[in-house]
Amino acid sequence: MPYLVRLTPRSIAWLLGLALVALCVHAAGRGGEQGAPAIADNPPAPVQLTAAQDHQRIMNLLHITAIRRGADGDPNSPNAANYDESKANVYASLPDPLVLKDGKKVTSADIWWKQRRPEIVEDFDREIYGRAPQATPKVNWEVTSTTREMHEEFPVITKKLVGHVDNSSYPQIAVDIQLTLTIPANATRPVPVIMELSFSPEFLAALMKRMPPPPPGAPSPTAWQGQVLAKGWGYAILIPTSVQADNGAGLTQGIIGLVNKGQPRKLDGWGALRAWAWGASRALDYFETDKSVDAKQVGLEGHSRYGKAALVAMAYDSRFAIVYVSSSGEGGAKLFRHDFGEQIGNVAGTGEYHWMAGNFIKYDGPLTVNDLPVDAHELISLCAPRPVFIGGGAAQGDGWADAKGMFLAAAGAGPVYKLLGKMDLGTTEFPAIETALIGGEIAFRQHSGGHTPAPNWATFLSFASRYIKGAPVN
Repeated sequence: MPYLVRLTPRSIAWLLGLALVALCVHAAGRGGEQGAPAIADNPPAPVQLTAAQDHQRIMNLLHITAIRRGADGDPNSPNAANYDESKANVYASLPDPLVLKDGKKVTSADIWWKQRRPEIVEDFDREIYGRAPQATPKVNWEVTSTTREMHEEFPVITKKLVGHVDNSSYPQIAVDIQLTLTIPANATRPVPVIMELSFSPEFLAALMKRMPPPPPGAPSPTAWQGQVLAKGWGYAILIPTSVQADNGAGLTQGIIGLVNKGQPRKLDGWGALRAWAWGASRALDYFETDKSVDAKQVGLEGHSRYGKAALVAMAYDSRFAIVYVSSSGEGGAKLFRHDFGEQIGNVAGTGEYHWMAGNFIKYDGPLTVNDLPVDAHELISLCAPRPVFIGGGAAQGDGWADAKGMFLAAAGAGPVYKLLGKMDLGTTEFPAIETALIGGEIAFRQHSGGHTPAPNWATFLSFASRYIKGAPVN
């Protein structure tokens, strides 16, 4: 006679809950393959996955079981990052930005714009950064405060803004973009603006508590703002994490979660770098409506992971006039094919994979860096013919970001700039530290500081002054 199991109300509730969890996990897997379901009268809550769970879901969709470990920052680790330049050039050649997929050479600007550039964009969309949706929700900007104040010796007007992203298609997720805009109070006409993609004030405050005090004479992290104001320009600060969280668990929240209605993304769905770049473009939309801003002269700056995002924004939105890409490293201006410092395994792992498309992970699995259809020099090429300034620190404090790898990518973009009638770096030889290469539309400088954008601001602004024109300070 079979055993009879008596179920109490509590055990019945537990079994129902277990079944619900199983259904959610099953839906998460299907969401990765088929995309988000159509919205219902009572849409489901966002799927909750840890970064490890979502990373495994992507690996399952890619049919891979393991990826290679990234480099370790600990020099005593058996898997320590390489900092020997003689061992860095593992790969013989780079993809040629001026050769079409069919093998024909790009011989004119018309072929570049109509044929080759779209090919490169498609590769980045599908394999590297992911596709932004063709239609995204509108952003309604609200000025929450306007303050007259002093920044150093400069009288300024500062507006705090919130960009409310329309979530009527999926009310379970709210996205409110944080932006501040500071303009010289004595400006008599619209001014150029440099916008920084910045860590939140809370993050920066916590970071400063952990950091050792700067050496005597080192520039302040906020000194750039005064340098910008001294030119009669304004500055803005955008908080990218108000657009999209900087972790894999957040991919079913933020703007990515909103457009996917709380479901996990497809393999070619956009990652955080594209989402942060999208946020920068929405800020530019606002600047186009603000009569105090010369929206034709808006530049971008970002450091480290936000240097990556700034370069991606510049590449995808031709309205940005200029960009300062600081210590962006792997996934930014650094060549993937330059084996120095951070490597693809670091970006493809659970800590950083959310920056990229899901498809990117396979290049650290069955495929290798050499199988990538594009590299960083082609990302820089997508910015052409607009001016790009790439900076980094000395190897002793910024080796992880690989200044030489960023320089090589900048040099590799040169042929595209020259095709479009602009100047390249002017050399393929890595310059001595503190040497500014700012004669062409591609610029580069390695400073002697560590992982910081501060020492290169003055050089960038000198470079930018060739392109950005504002009223002088009275």
